[in-house]
Amino acid sequence: MIYMFIAEGFEEIEALCPLDLMRRAGLEVKTVGVGGASVTGAHGITVNTDLTDSAALDENAQMIFLPGGMPGTLNLAASDAVRTAILNAHKNGSYIAAICAAPSILGDMGLLDGKNAVCYPGFEERLTGANVCYDKVVLDGKLLTARGMGAALDMGLKIVEIFCGKTAADDLRHAVIAD
Repeated sequence: MIYMFIAEGFEEIEALCPLDLMRRAGLEVKTVGVGGASVTGAHGITVNTDLTDSAALDENAQMIFLPGGMPGTLNLAASDAVRTAILNAHKNGSYIAAICAAPSILGDMGLLDGKNAVCYPGFEERLTGANVCYDKVVLDGKLLTARGMGAALDMGLKIVEIFCGKTAADDLRHAVIAD
């Protein structure tokens, strides 16, 4: 199971574009509303999530996904449920994906030591211990980070590649006219 945490003020494209691609590829993804089942993004788009952060989540999740945006990133960082899910994923060797400002959460938690990571420009100092890169999307072991909204499609396709293989990701890239 992949859990995508969505908090008030999230960047809609950073959540919905990868979510759409993952579901098109047949991956099992649950959106998790932080603080409630109905969450409004930074640009006024409201999403009804599959679960709330008070639900019991599988501690052996395949991936935890964190979209960025402001104040969405701050709201994710303030959530005990999000922090617990991140720590469980880290402990269990599961994937952790974060885009835009959200990689700063991982840096603040001390999870980026020696890892290659990217973030939205201006948040680099929050990637504590990371080797800061400037590619659109960076995969280092089980850590996947992306720079921002413009990288959302590439990030979603990288997740499809991770779980379904390169051919499936290439086929999906072609199907959605991303090549």
